Amino acid sequence: MSGSLLEGVRVLDLTNVLAGPFAGYQLALLGADVLKVEVPDGGDLARQLGADPQLSREHLGVSFLAQNAGKRSVTVNLKSEAGREVFTRLITESDVLLENFRPGVLERLGFGPDRLRELNPRLIYCAVSGFGATGPLRERPAYDQVIQGLSGIMSVTGAPETAPLRVGYPVCDSFGGLAAAFAISSALVRQQRTGEGAYLDVSMLDAALTSMGWVVSDYLVAGREPVPMANENRTSAPSGTFETADGQLNIAANKQEQFEKLCQVLGRDELVTDPRFRTREDRKQRRDELRAELETSLKTRTAQEWDAILLPTGVPAAPVVTVPEALASAQISHRRLVQELPSPSAAGGVLRVVGLPTQVDGASVGPTTPPPRLGAHTDEVLAELGYDAGAIATLRERGAV
Repeated sequence: MSGSLLEGVRVLDLTNVLAGPFAGYQLALLGADVLKVEVPDGGDLARQLGADPQLSREHLGVSFLAQNAGKRSVTVNLKSEAGREVFTRLITESDVLLENFRPGVLERLGFGPDRLRELNPRLIYCAVSGFGATGPLRERPAYDQVIQGLSGIMSVTGAPETAPLRVGYPVCDSFGGLAAAFAISSALVRQQRTGEGAYLDVSMLDAALTSMGWVVSDYLVAGREPVPMANENRTSAPSGTFETADGQLNIAANKQEQFEKLCQVLGRDELVTDPRFRTREDRKQRRDELRAELETSLKTRTAQEWDAILLPTGVPAAPVVTVPEALASAQISHRRLVQELPSPSAAGGVLRVVGLPTQVDGASVGPTTPPPRLGAHTDEVLAELGYDAGAIATLRERGAV
């Protein structure tokens, strides 16, 4: 089932690798007609990236497949005069232009913000980059790990003895992509109401810092420098990851009544009145001592057993699982977050991808078409723009598409 909230919206997606394509994927899932505009020779670099070498050789790398389903691929050579003419026509027929080149690249090709506004006053132009289009770092190349380091995320990840540590997935790319999709959706509301376009300058560094919420506020508001605390919650205790008989269990007993109930369930009522742990602040100051006391009891049962025992008590807790275990869980299965599509690979088969994290009108939302092969929809889209078969053949001969 496909979302239809953005039905009728056409998006030109000129992005590569992760942050930009992730933004375009969210828009496609919501029903937009996302045209992935790629260079004829190779296309999106993500087509060559991922854990399956055969798919990468087919220019269908796992990294590409993860976030390009539901899009159409059009090849256009923006360094060719005829290619720029095609692109100009695409701009006039679109609602959104999304790109994640370094700042200034599109302008040097003749399509800066002023020119785009001249061609299509209604156009929403969203540029995603590591640091934004302004400031002393604007020209600096950016990858997720670079942004993790410069944002301070790595400085608060891990334990004191292991930090700075990279988060285990490209979190800054994801934040940047979500910020772009949100801004575009907001701009579309104004566009529909007033006919006015917008220029959206999305910085991955800005997005990363805004995502850090309380960590940033601890410093800005309370003047307290954030530090790595492994799996502990700085604001409360016991709130973190605890050892059981066979694995780890997350417990977040942040409220007094939750702490008291946890002690009762563990058969450790004496801890409630223990002067070391009587108040929230006492427990925060002596979190290591409290952990040792609780784990003495927690290690008598497995994580799954404690999960079943704690669930009806109102104490927030759950086992720590692997990614495969999370994807196979009954909850994710019930929500139909993982969607199946026919694979575009020469080997065929089934491709599984993650859909929209939001259900719409009570229904799960996933892509209706698989990720496209490079240029698979070029002729189709050119015909929609008014090019006949002869003109399309000429464009190919001239290397424009």
